[in-house]
This record gives sequence, C-alpha cells and structure tokens, in this order.
Amino acid sequence: MGRIERLAKEHTDFTRRYFLKLGAAGAAAITTSRLWAQEDKANRLLTEAVSKLEYLTREENFITYGRGDPPPHKLPLEKLREVGLVRESWQLEVLPDPDSNAKVERPLSKAQGTALNWDAFMKLAEKHAVRFMSVTTCTNGRAPCGMGLWEGVPLREVVWLTRPAANVRRLFYYGYHNEDPKQRFQSSLPIGRVLEDPPGEHPVILCYKLNGQWLTIDRGGPVRMLVPDAYANKSVKWLQHIILTNNYQANDTYALWNNDTVSHLKTCARFIHVPKKIKAGQPAPVTGVAQVGMSGLSRVQYWLHPQDGPLPKNDPYFTKAEWKDADMLPPPKHWGGGLPDGKLPPIPRQIDADTGKPYSWPIRNAIVHWAALITAHRPGQYALRCRTIDANGIAQPMPRPFAKSGNNSIQSKRVIIEK
Repeated sequence: MGRIERLAKEHTDFTRRYFLKLGAAGAAAITTSRLWAQEDKANRLLTEAVSKLEYLTREENFITYGRGDPPPHKLPLEKLREVGLVRESWQLEVLPDPDSNAKVERPLSKAQGTALNWDAFMKLAEKHAVRFMSVTTCTNGRAPCGMGLWEGVPLREVVWLTRPAANVRRLFYYGYHNEDPKQRFQSSLPIGRVLEDPPGEHPVILCYKLNGQWLTIDRGGPVRMLVPDAYANKSVKWLQHIILTNNYQANDTYALWNNDTVSHLKTCARFIHVPKKIKAGQPAPVTGVAQVGMSGLSRVQYWLHPQDGPLPKNDPYFTKAEWKDADMLPPPKHWGGGLPDGKLPPIPRQIDADTGKPYSWPIRNAIVHWAALITAHRPGQYALRCRTIDANGIAQPMPRPFAKSGNNSIQSKRVIIEK
C-alpha cells in the first residue's frame, strides 16, 4: 500500500466515524458518497484530497516558489556548495546599512571573517531554539502553500551578536540570487517586531528545520527567515544577508509589485473535497481547510444555492445569504507531515507539555480542517460557497477584503444535483 493510499484509508476511517456520529443522515452519506468507495477503487481526486487533510504538510507537498535562472533550488549540488547553500558552507552576514547612519560594534562580515557559520549557529540553537506550528501562504495565493512545524533560532539572538549601538529602525534581508540584483528577493521588518513579540505571537526565527528534518533546498534551506504572523513574502528563503538600517521605509520586493507588505495573515475558508455530482435528497460530505489568521476563528460556514437563482441585492459579500455552520474537526491524534508515528517532538510552543494537547483550538496563524453534509432536494446546477466567521464575529472577506493584502475571497464550487 502506497503512502497516499494508506493516508486515504486512515482518513476515510476517521471521517466515517465522524459522519456516523451524525446519525441516520451520516449513514446515508456513507452509502451514497464516493468517499466510501473501496480503497483499491479510490479515484485520484479522493487520494489527493485526503493527502492534503494531513494536518502538517509533508515537505515534498509544499508549494515551491523561487526566482532566478535557474532558481536556487534547481542548482546542482557542487554549485550549492560553492555559493553557500549547504550547511557546511553556509554563512550569514549581518551588517550596518552603508547608506544610513546605523551603528553596530561587531558586524558579522565575510570580509572580516566574522560572518555566522553553521557551527556557531548550531551553538546558538542549543540554547535558544524554539518550535511552533505555522501556516505559510503566498500573499496572492488562493490556498496555503503548506502547514509546518518549524524550528529555529529567534532572529533577535543573532541581531544582538552584532551589538547594535544606535540608529537601527529596520532590518533589510535577502537570500542568494545568482549575484544578479534583478533576481534578488528581499523583505524587511521593523526592529521592534524582531526584538519583542506581541502578546500571543511567536518570535521571528532563522529557521533550519521543518517537521523535525533539516530544511531542504526546496524549502529555502539551509536557513530561511520565518515570520509566523505574516504572509510568506516576509519569510525569505536561502537567507544569507541581513542589513541593519536607520531607513524607516520598507524595501520589500513585493512593494514594487503593488502588494501590502505588512499584512497579517487573514482568516478564510477553502474547500478540499467537493463531490461534483450528488443525488437529489441525499446528503454528501464536503471537507475543507480554514486558515486561522490574526483575528482567530469562531465558525466555518457553507451556502448551497441554485446556480441560476437570485443573489442577495447590494450584498457583494453575501452577508444576507442562508449560511449554515460546518463542523471544525478537533486536534488530530496523528499530526502527519512525515513525523515518526505522526507524533510531535517536544515541545512546540502551542502544545501543553503535561497533556500533549494544544493550549487552544484552533491555533492562530495555523489551519483547522472542517466538514459538512450538504443536501439539495431539487435537481439542477448549484453553487457551493464557504466562509469563516472570525473570533470578533466578522465574516470573510471582511474586515480586510483587499486582495493585495492577502487573498481571502469567498470560494465557490459548482455542484450538479441529479435525479
């Protein structure tokens, strides 16, 4: 049995128990839905959807972005060694901005032989390493790139090594870019976010592990930035350079592309598995994922209505529609992501060490899976939509509906109801 097929069986068993708890309607769904086909007959749509329902995303299933010709993750091994993109040759420079009056007493410089190398970095990790679960999402992406258990050293520990003395208001940082300035992908942070964490937030980290394994070159290894409360444009991969500056303005590549570069993660819902055809009057299961952003999450909802039916007037976000609550699934016993036996290593910051359970659920800046049974009694073409209600009672896509600060548009799927 292959990995995806095994996951399909495990999740099918779990989801069958979930729908059985709903009583007769759940039993009817089991007999009619394609979710309950025999394992050897499971179609590709099912197996792909089930693989995504692992809570932590396996490294190879993350969505990969990278600039360059070729991008860094496509370079041959010898070239990776040459340019410092393997652990043995990696170095990190942390320098004052030559175009500002920022002052540091001990720059981490390749020219001076003081750049941070891997061995020194691991000594910091022995004392300061942290782990937390966090979702990564492209600002303009419709769905998360992946959900990971990340491990790293808080960025502030490295900044303090340089002994910043005066006039430091911001950090500029970028990774390897083939020595071609046009291919450089860069981002920035205010120094306050680096040195102190807002209540309930995790530190910005120099990340070196994902799901308990060394960060691969595809994921931005050997070291990447990881900003847990922001979109992935802040979490620059293949990190090699940090500049401490008195410049108060962001220099982010995304700013040049008409994006909001300081947007916190938004709360929104997305579908994973929606049956294309359903028998009239028969319930069918739907599964999805919700991203839990800065404002938390209280409910996930769905709305099924005839495709050609009238929509609420003067209501672009469908606030007057007949939304129904879906069920958010509880914390998993098997976290997935390729962890041995699906068990979390000690001790992610969101997990109570005594009970092994999350302090709160769902986890902010992470995901939660959801499920619902949908039913339509009249044949025809229908539109199925989903949305979130955040912890402040505000429905998606509000309070920040603007696409350039994170894509949280309401998703719609076409469903055919047959006789």
